[in-house]
Amino acid sequence: MSIVKRVPLSLEFFPAKNSEVAAKLVGIRKELSALQPEFCSVTFGAGGTTQAGTFSTLREMVSEGTVAASHLSCIGATKDSIREQLAELKAMGVRRIVALRGDLPSGYGISGDFGHASDLVRFIREETGDTFWLEVAAYPEVHPQAKSPASDLEAFAVKARAGANSAITQYFFNADAYFRFCDDARALGVEIPIIPGIMPITNSTQLMRFSDSCGTEIPRWIRLRLQSFGDDTASIKAFGLDVVTDLCERLLCGGVPSLHFYTMNQSAPVLALCSCLGLTPTVKASELVVLA
Repeated sequence: MSIVKRVPLSLEFFPAKNSEVAAKLVGIRKELSALQPEFCSVTFGAGGTTQAGTFSTLREMVSEGTVAASHLSCIGATKDSIREQLAELKAMGVRRIVALRGDLPSGYGISGDFGHASDLVRFIREETGDTFWLEVAAYPEVHPQAKSPASDLEAFAVKARAGANSAITQYFFNADAYFRFCDDARALGVEIPIIPGIMPITNSTQLMRFSDSCGTEIPRWIRLRLQSFGDDTASIKAFGLDVVTDLCERLLCGGVPSLHFYTMNQSAPVLALCSCLGLTPTVKASELVVLA
């Protein structure tokens, strides 16, 4: 299997809930390895609730020869706990971290030694120097808890100045929002690469729930079209593929440094997108592992 056109890509996974799903996820990662991703990241649950699963998945990836990146959230964490996690990541061979503030599990109050992701970035640099490549989050459509667009942009700039190497954005469907965010960040002196996060559209109910919670705008025409399909999954997927392919093409034409795909632990949607973009040859649906 050969790559038709090479564009830097990265992929995000979340830890499997049980051993059966974990076994299927191995096959999914193998299928997606055809894309030759620069790295694959693994999410970290609220308050570190998935740490064991995150680190277990990272070990598997490293053993498979994958460049692995660990999400690491700091809200509710202590300096000692972060220090221990950094040591464990270094020992297993992980050299990339997606440094996040994170959300506390429901019912917990704010605690710990870190209030913001910039505090975590600064601490990692103080503790480990340049051992880790640090990614941070960016919000082209403004973080849902931000006081204003200006304060959100400044918070992003603070993370960059604290020592971040690059950024990955929350997913979006409006390319103008991404390009404007990049222009505004550059105006503040932020020079790190800002990589757009891409969410395939495969399930309208799930997408709308995620988007409402994270502050991503689904343009009215897209929302209405998705609603009009009802339970017609095939039409939702076909329409979603067209919409996200067009988005990626515009981003690539605009000179983005890379694309980061939120896989949702599925291979078919990402491979279909990359096939449409000419990044990988067509893969038969019968050859793909479907993760229930």
